[in-house]
Amino acid sequence: MTSSLTRTTPRLRTLLFVPGDRADRIGKALAAGADGVAVDLEDAVAAAAKETARGSTADALAAPAPNWPAVAVRINAVDTGLAEADVEALAPVIGAIDLIIVPMSSTASGIRHVATLLDHAEAAAGLEPGRTGIVPLIETAAGILDARAIATSDPRVRTLAFGPADLSRELGVTPTADGEELFVARSQLVLATAAAGLPAPIDGPHLNLDDDDGLARSAARAHRLGFGGKQVIHPRQIGTVSAAFTATAQELAWARKVDEAFRDAEAAGVSSIRLEDGTFIDYPVARRARTLLGTERQRSSE
Repeated sequence: MTSSLTRTTPRLRTLLFVPGDRADRIGKALAAGADGVAVDLEDAVAAAAKETARGSTADALAAPAPNWPAVAVRINAVDTGLAEADVEALAPVIGAIDLIIVPMSSTASGIRHVATLLDHAEAAAGLEPGRTGIVPLIETAAGILDARAIATSDPRVRTLAFGPADLSRELGVTPTADGEELFVARSQLVLATAAAGLPAPIDGPHLNLDDDDGLARSAARAHRLGFGGKQVIHPRQIGTVSAAFTATAQELAWARKVDEAFRDAEAAGVSSIRLEDGTFIDYPVARRARTLLGTERQRSSE
């Protein structure tokens, strides 16, 4: 199927996961208000239900709508031997899929293998090569240490995503809302995506649905670390997470003040100034303010 839609992938402040074998939930997830929806063929689906999940996912995505958020599908890990069948089943609806999430991504070669599978799927659907993006999900120690190589492994890679559950198990630590135990790992992903020239990575989910305070702390901390968004596992988490990754009125007012003052300074041939409150501004500070304003303009246009 060649999609008649031409959609750009928005900034993914919220990426809502939904089981691929629950056809009734996929449509609800697409209408829940998240920036993106990830239909899951991996951990949320029992081994005996993999084929059912592939069929349910393809059926749910067969008639894409213009008002859909970004659509992602998490396939099974490359070393399971299931990824090939996953992509093959998705080929008829590949035009409706913006991103393929590759779990347990530990090597650049694994990402290139998935890229080759997508080459074939897009060719069969008559789509432009490279249309479908890849988001490697980094959730192993090996993946963290090779994050930059994974981020630059293929032009299809759009950003990286963090998986705290499997990494915590491997490291023998308990994930918390404040996240000190995985601080270094998260920082590695932020650095790797920045070094690769990619958008900020997507943080992992807060797994306690009854811990609203912990969710807010976890999202705020991820934002401070440099993540661009966070995975969510229930629609009621969307509002809290979205707010954490949306600039406040105070932050936007600061950015506008900086931008205006620095424009005046540039016009006068000056490249460093100090605001009335003592804030020093040079090109790096001005660029940060302008990036914030540009991100807000993009959000407002979506």
